[in-house]
Amino acid sequence: MSSLSPIQIPSRLPLLLTHEGVLLPGSTMRTSVDSARNLQLVRSRLLKGTSLQSTILGVIPNTPDPASDAQDLPPLHRIGTAALAVQVVGSNWPKPHYTLLITGLCRFQIVQVIKEKPYPVAKVEQLDWLEEFPNTCKTREELGELSEQFYKYAVQILDAVSLEERFKMTIPLLVRQIEGLKLLQKTRKHKQDDDKRVIAIRPIRRITHIPGTLEDEDEDEDNDDIVMLEKKIRTSSMPDQAHKVCVKEIKRLKKMPQSMPEYALTRNYLELMVELPWNKSTTDRLDIRAARILLDNDHYAMEKLKKRVLEYLAVRQLKNNLKGPILCFVGPPGVGKTSVGRSVAKTLGREFHRIALGGVCDQSDIRGHRRTYVGSMPGRIINGLKTVGVNNPVFLLDEVDKLGKSLQGDPAAALLEVLDPEQNHNFTDHYLNVAFDLSQVLFIATANTTATIPPALLDRMEIIQVPGYTQEEKIEIAHRHLIPKQLEQHGLTPQQIQIPQVTTLDIITRYTREAGVRSLDRKLGAICRAVAVKVAEGQHREARLDRPDVAEGEGYREHIVEDTKPESINDTTDLALPPEMPILIDFHALKDILGPPMYEMEVSERLSQPGVAIGLAWTPLGGEIMFVEASRMDGEGQLTLTGQLGDVMKESAHLAISWLRSNAKKYHLTNASGSFDLLENTDIHLHFPAGAVTKDGPSAGVTIATCLASLFSGRLVCSDVAMTGEITLRGLVLPVGGIKDKVLAAHRAGLKRVIIPQRNEKDLEEIPGNVRQDLTFVTATCLDEVLNAAFDGGFTVSTRPGLLNSKL
Repeated sequence: MSSLSPIQIPSRLPLLLTHEGVLLPGSTMRTSVDSARNLQLVRSRLLKGTSLQSTILGVIPNTPDPASDAQDLPPLHRIGTAALAVQVVGSNWPKPHYTLLITGLCRFQIVQVIKEKPYPVAKVEQLDWLEEFPNTCKTREELGELSEQFYKYAVQILDAVSLEERFKMTIPLLVRQIEGLKLLQKTRKHKQDDDKRVIAIRPIRRITHIPGTLEDEDEDEDNDDIVMLEKKIRTSSMPDQAHKVCVKEIKRLKKMPQSMPEYALTRNYLELMVELPWNKSTTDRLDIRAARILLDNDHYAMEKLKKRVLEYLAVRQLKNNLKGPILCFVGPPGVGKTSVGRSVAKTLGREFHRIALGGVCDQSDIRGHRRTYVGSMPGRIINGLKTVGVNNPVFLLDEVDKLGKSLQGDPAAALLEVLDPEQNHNFTDHYLNVAFDLSQVLFIATANTTATIPPALLDRMEIIQVPGYTQEEKIEIAHRHLIPKQLEQHGLTPQQIQIPQVTTLDIITRYTREAGVRSLDRKLGAICRAVAVKVAEGQHREARLDRPDVAEGEGYREHIVEDTKPESINDTTDLALPPEMPILIDFHALKDILGPPMYEMEVSERLSQPGVAIGLAWTPLGGEIMFVEASRMDGEGQLTLTGQLGDVMKESAHLAISWLRSNAKKYHLTNASGSFDLLENTDIHLHFPAGAVTKDGPSAGVTIATCLASLFSGRLVCSDVAMTGEITLRGLVLPVGGIKDKVLAAHRAGLKRVIIPQRNEKDLEEIPGNVRQDLTFVTATCLDEVLNAAFDGGFTVSTRPGLLNSKL
């Protein structure tokens, strides 16, 4: 006999109603808890109880009745199983639920239900004792797993108290299961000889499903899907390491009940693994001439960028296993960085996928979540590869300069592995947990500025500057691409509307002020909408005049009245034009549609008094002209700076005033009282208009010094001069960045002369020839040369050496 002591259950037991199976004494089962009664039972007895008695429950098999009221206690089965709650696992997502691991102890019979709410409690009578059958515990557990054919059989086994009755009911089922296993073993032997012949022998289904129900049919479909999934794993071309992981997971999946949360997670993981393009790729089109023509047709200008793409194609043609470069297009918005990436994919014949990184602040967006978390999923890189279906696409990492950082990690740091050609051949996503080769992916990043990109990430990318467009380039882009696109989107034809180049130039100079062409595109869309209304009303009027109930005289009188009206794009009565005559958009039509011009040339007006100078600034949106204004008043020698200035620009202002004070006698600069001490009893106020915009940087030093020199000398700065450059305390002019964007801004504003540091003269080679023809560039090494160029007739009293004026 066994040394086990008898198990005495309490006379009163809380009842756990389960429809997921029948628990037999000595067997173990997982059951989900999601009903209100069962949730109350778990929270009151298992989570708050501390004694062993509180973990013993009465498990009653229950078949849910859809017609019954959920608030009423359903009819209870007479016989149940006392069980010990071994483990409780809970979650609040997407709704509160628990999973219990329970072990059957003995049978009991319900004598009386004592209470029904919040969970049922019954007075019970124990029917058997565990120590009476010590050698049959394993048999009971096997019976619970093997007798999975009919629900009613399991209930009958539960009702059978004596061991003899139980064996009479379970032995036939056990024999049938053994015959099925023998037949399955025989089939597997036959399959090794002939793989083409597949005989699917399913084991007896679990006792938790009733044959013929919808739930049973769903299980059949799931089993078929698992078989197909296993076949895909065998035939896939994934690496050995990934294949081993998938084989291990599919074995776990077969043994796992479908009710477990991990079942769906494992199945989703395996489906992703077989869908990834481990060795599937596209063949590149390496025709250099065709690629050049395609890039020229899709994009006007951008010579440096197109040159780099053609270089990659040429090297790729000579070496097939070239790793994909990591390119970063940096430029203002609206210059075509994203569309160039799409054109590169089209040129190569590759798939294209865009990943928007603006505002991303979680590293899991890049590397994925670990599968231990609820709702885990792969990162955007792996998910993009699944979407395109090949392992050598063109990935566009858009707005890489706008990545954030939070408690969930730094996505910019996660990108270090992705964008490193020496590491990305072994990229490991947290969700996959196996390596994936990214070396054949062509990564193209876009950014408006490199200032916010971490240095380590910036070091891994090849920076290609994409500057703003000139006016001539914008006109060409508008007539080659923007106007045809807008006509197509609005259902118009060139026979219905004409926009001359002169009108396009008016839109560019008077209604937009940008480095790109997005605002220009919107203005052209507004014109097309106004013309569409005109054309639609004309077609409606023609249809009305064609009606037989409209007299000819009435129609003729309408045309006469229309001809007497003044012509205007918004005049709805001007419909007497023949259909073949297009609507011509001129300056008057622009004013009717777009309103008064938004930007007028105000440079000469603002420089009509001393103490004003024009500087050049670089912003992520492109170059801009910047006015600097100064005034003086009686005071205590204080310097006031306004206009949301950064620390660097404030220091430039202090440098400028210190240099002027030290050279006041040389230039005969005095304050209001005639003293060479410029700050004696005098306050100075420097203001940078557009006060809502934050400004910083050292390039305003020469502009501030010129503005203050104009203020104290009482002379006007030339109204057609703009300048940029950093200054030192000794009056030297140091080089600055963004020369091309700044020069284009001066050209857009109609200025004629630009003063730049002499060490920036090399940057003038990047400026288009037509812009260089329209501007005069003055290169300076010190503030003396800057002041001589900024004022008519020079600034110094003594004779100064000639300036380096170059008409480029």
